[in-house]
Amino acid sequence: MKYVIIIPDGAADHPLDDLDGKTPFETARKPNTDQLSIEGRQGTVVTTPEGMPCGSDTCTMSLIGYDPLRYHTGRAPLEAEALGIELGEHDWVFRVNLVTVIDGLMQDHSAGQIRSEEGRTLLEDLAARVTAEGLRFHPGVSYRNIMVDTSGDRPWDRLRSTPPHDIPGEAIKDYLPSGGSASKVLRELIELSAEVFADHEINQTRRELGEPPVTHVWPWGQGRRPAMPSFESRFGLRGAMITAVDLLAGLAGLIGWDRLDVPGQTSYHDNDYDAAGRYAIEALDDYDIVCVHVEAPDEASHSGDAATKVQAIERMDQAIVAPIRHALDSRDPDYRILYLPDHYTSVATRKHDPTPVPFAICGKHVTSVLQRPFMERNADESDLHIDFGHELMEYFLFSGLPGEARRGRMQE
Repeated sequence: MKYVIIIPDGAADHPLDDLDGKTPFETARKPNTDQLSIEGRQGTVVTTPEGMPCGSDTCTMSLIGYDPLRYHTGRAPLEAEALGIELGEHDWVFRVNLVTVIDGLMQDHSAGQIRSEEGRTLLEDLAARVTAEGLRFHPGVSYRNIMVDTSGDRPWDRLRSTPPHDIPGEAIKDYLPSGGSASKVLRELIELSAEVFADHEINQTRRELGEPPVTHVWPWGQGRRPAMPSFESRFGLRGAMITAVDLLAGLAGLIGWDRLDVPGQTSYHDNDYDAAGRYAIEALDDYDIVCVHVEAPDEASHSGDAATKVQAIERMDQAIVAPIRHALDSRDPDYRILYLPDHYTSVATRKHDPTPVPFAICGKHVTSVLQRPFMERNADESDLHIDFGHELMEYFLFSGLPGEARRGRMQE
């Protein structure tokens, strides 16, 4: 039995004026994705546990079968894992965005999707000015970076921080780090970054090119390294992840999945969709379950770009869904495919949304009930609704199969 999970990050949405009152899923030409739900089962799943923030960290953890209420310690530790950053028992780790703030308002959580080499230089120049004890900076991809506090004596467990992509156009003074004495360290870091970046030569060049400058760093997503049982120990399956995003790669590493090095993978619509599809098919020779994650729909949503979001869904349909389905049909009928976004990301608000997401499952022993194209409205009208996201994985792997096939079911 082979399993494939396809995640169009943040692709679920509400009806948009830009799309004549339709959602991107309703608008997109996606015959292969539609076929998954027409032949299989369509439903909804709650990927954001009640009381937790709606983000790819909690939502993806849910959909791959791990309860965030039990295992989630913060977003940043997952990204640190992907970067190979060793964390001590008492270390705390933070995600640090490079952002653009104009007139006190959060203009862009990614500073115009800044190039990695520019971001690295800015972060290194900031680190050279930081005097706070124990803070270590690790450049990442584009605007995404990591900071580790190795001091072991700051009460970060009381800290409240806000993802910058949750406050587009809002005043940052209302969302500065707060809670406990340690929050002062982060506020001072944000102030120092504004001073260091103000006249930086990289920003001078970006302004000349008409690109948004990097005005501040924005720390958030703090936590310690989580302890998670391997996917194989729980479900008896060996897995692999295809993604351009460190968060997903780190989560994969923590559960024992391999991250596949696929050329041309990016977080945006310049992603090589065809390569992702090809490598996923090849990986099925060596793995029982392969997950293909594409970030582009989410980034388009945060940019308020409905047209690009639709295009990303269409490219996934053509280059990932279609060839994977064809390969599985031609080689072995014993397979299942799960297609679902991790969360809603609204083009209208440019924010994440905890609305239960649509999903479709097709394959062996999966019988169609609602033979309709894949979209939010049709999923809502189905008879399959899963209230706890981490329970979806067991349903995907084992529902409808004989008892013998369940021998690898969840062990905790």
